[in-house]
Amino acid sequence: MTTPPSEEPQPAVPYGTPDAPRIAVRGEAHLEVDPEIARIGVTVASRGKDRRSALDDLTRRNTTALDLIKTYGDAVERLETGSFSITPQLKEHGRGERIHAYHGRVHITAELTDFTALGELTTRLADLDLTRVDGPWWALRPDSPAHRQARQQAVREAVQRAREYAEALGTTLAALVELADIGAEDAPVYPAVAGSRMRSAAYAAEDTAAAPLDLEPQRQRVHAQVNARFTMAPPQLS
Repeated sequence: MTTPPSEEPQPAVPYGTPDAPRIAVRGEAHLEVDPEIARIGVTVASRGKDRRSALDDLTRRNTTALDLIKTYGDAVERLETGSFSITPQLKEHGRGERIHAYHGRVHITAELTDFTALGELTTRLADLDLTRVDGPWWALRPDSPAHRQARQQAVREAVQRAREYAEALGTTLAALVELADIGAEDAPVYPAVAGSRMRSAAYAAEDTAAAPLDLEPQRQRVHAQVNARFTMAPPQLS
């Protein structure tokens, strides 16, 4: 059975009608807030004449690094072990595949919320033998109130902009027709951003402890953007 043309559903008119004109606006918000977390990457290495000695040495150094990080208690929100490898190093000269030594490597990621402890921990980790430290990478949590604040500010800005357009026509807004989230926030990514990464360090421990690094948290930029459509009372254009 075919539906009579008069009964077919009609698509919404995107530009409104003379009796209910529409206004389409974009609202944006740009905030700068303090970071909530900082991540550091720790690479522990070892070297041995045979595979077993390299593995044993790597296990010992890895345990030392993990134990040190764990001493900071609640300041460390997350601690994870990433990739691990034991790689043979072949001699550069000579016939055949003769192994000169074995190299071990393990990667650790730590996430901290106490930035005072962060400076001390990074220094102590970098003071360990054959240990490299990269970071910090500053960030906000995915559920940070800053994201909600930016979204709400973007909506308020859209309403204010639409109201100003309506006032310019001598009329007022009537109703909200559509509110579209077109990318509420640009969450910070963890690869280094200019100015957010300290120098990596990999050197042997000395007899005296090194002074803690003074790390200044990098402000985080939060961006929210929405599209909004409103209807308004018909303006008197004559």
